[in-house]
Amino acid sequence: MKKNENILSQEKDQILNFLKTRFPLFHNSNFFFRDLQYGIRSYFEKKGIKITYPQAEKYAYVFANQLETEKVFVKVNQQSWKVNYPEFATAQPGDPFHF
Repeated sequence: MKKNENILSQEKDQILNFLKTRFPLFHNSNFFFRDLQYGIRSYFEKKGIKITYPQAEKYAYVFANQLETEKVFVKVNQQSWKVNYPEFATAQPGDPFHF
């Protein structure tokens, strides 16, 4: 189990990019716990690591806490966060539609 938790901390950017391909994960958007849980489970399955639903829930809490500490997730309530990750902004400064 500890090995899988190490994957979460060492592969943060890869996991976030993986989640972005499957869920609406953008800078200043809301992101929900169940999306994180299912996304983490899918990420591990893609790596050939089978995890159970309760394990995915535990890893989602661990990963969310890590992202909260790093200020990537700002807690809105027990089940959701505001994403604070400018790399995932839909419009960048200099884009014609950036306000």
